[in-house]
Order: sequence, then C-alpha cells, then structure tokens
Amino acid sequence: MPYVTAADGTEIYVKDWGSGRPVVLIHGWPLNADSWEHQALALAEAGYRVVAYDRRGFGRSAQPFHGYDYDTLSDDLGKVMQALDLRDAAVAGFSMGGGEVARYMSRHGGDRVSQAMLISSIAPFMKQTDDNPDGVPGDVFEEMKSGVRTDRQAFLEGFFNDFYGEGSEGGGVSDAVRHWTWSMAMMGSVKATLGCIDAFGQTDLRPDMAAFKVPTLVLHGTNDQIVPIAPSGRQAAKMIDGAELREIDGAPHGMTATHASRVTEAMLSFLKS
Repeated sequence: MPYVTAADGTEIYVKDWGSGRPVVLIHGWPLNADSWEHQALALAEAGYRVVAYDRRGFGRSAQPFHGYDYDTLSDDLGKVMQALDLRDAAVAGFSMGGGEVARYMSRHGGDRVSQAMLISSIAPFMKQTDDNPDGVPGDVFEEMKSGVRTDRQAFLEGFFNDFYGEGSEGGGVSDAVRHWTWSMAMMGSVKATLGCIDAFGQTDLRPDMAAFKVPTLVLHGTNDQIVPIAPSGRQAAKMIDGAELREIDGAPHGMTATHASRVTEAMLSFLKS
C-alpha cells in the first residue's frame, strides 16, 4: 500500500518496512520520509515494522494548495494509522513532525499509540512571546518565508548549513549529505514549504502537552540552532507527565544524520523499555 488517501482526497505516500511492533516516523521541514534513512533501516533490522510517510505537499505525496495546519496534518497521521491498521504503535516526530505527534495526541486521543518520541521537536511552542521569552523571534519566520519566496533554492542551501551545524564542534556532514537533503527539499511544493513555516512557527502546542498519556522520549541536541532546546525539548519534558529527556551534548538540529547512531541507540533503548 504505497499511498493512503487523506480525508480531503490527498494521496499520502507511505513506506512500510519490516514486521513487528509498528514505529511511525514523521519527518521534519522541508524534507520527506527518506530523511529517516539511518533510523528506519536500523529499526526494521531490529525487528520493528517501520512506517514513514511523506507529509502532504512534500516528497512523493500529492501537493494540494491547502491543508498545511496541524489539525489537517494530524488527521493525515490518523488516516495512515487506520489504513495500515497500526496498533500498539510508537510514533516519532522529528522537528516539525513533533507537532503532528502533539496534535494527534490531543485531537485523536493518542489512538493506537503506546509510546511517543519527540526528536529535535518544535513542540510545545517555537515563537517568542511574553509568556515564551526563550522562543524564536517572529521576524525570523517572516525572513524564512521571504527567502523561500525570493530564491527558495539558495535559501534552503544556506539553511541546511545551520541545520547540520556546519563549523561547530559537534556538527557537520559531507557535501553529499547536504546535497541529498537539499534535493529532498526541492521535491516539496513552494506552497507547502511556506504553509508549514506558519504551522511550526505560529502554532501554540502547549495545550496539547497534557494529552500525552503514554511513555514519551524527548531527545534534543544542546547545540540546536534551528529549534533551540530551552523552549522546545526541555519545556516539553517538563510539561509531559513522566517524560524522559535525553540531551545529546553539542548535537545540532539534524542529529538524525550527524549523530545517527546515538539517535538510533536512544530510540531502540526507549522502545525496549
């Protein structure tokens, strides 16, 4: 079943590897399911059924003009869960994907989910406000949208330098990995790329945190320049009852590649706990 049909008819591309207890992987902005390459292979080889899908507007999924809000995106996750009849699942959201996990837990009551993982996640709230002083200033998101509108290709090429922490002690990847990442981003529609900036930059997910009723792993790098750890990982761990916070010292945002084995080991350890 390579495609699942969303409630509004959008076709969602799904990769379904292995067998065993399901682990659903939700990718970050502006990538696709392939960005989970290291973890997906390792988890499937460890005996899990690994399901990773391309968010609407990205990768091989359809590119509708609307639907880039967390209510719709969490509904898409629900359709994937139902169509593949996934039960007792662990759901992992990377970066923007953490927002789908949070909204799914509240909007869908965490149906079929037994464990949750927030990895370099934007939850609970990225934007700087009076009651969220450690957040990212709003003009940063406006500058991102301006960059996408003006020269998306060049903007994202530069963005991935910060994404992978180029030049930092704990960061850096090969030119080939950055090109691979950029090529994934270019598969997305410009409308989806813009719409999702508003979703992860503006959506206050703090009310959703109380809906996490399952064991939850929060995994974040201390040198994340894209999603700073203070208003995201550390705050999420405080707000989710019983959450386990693991910090990877010096890791940048894109630690699924820069610290691939560390991330995989943390995920496997949590899944077995």
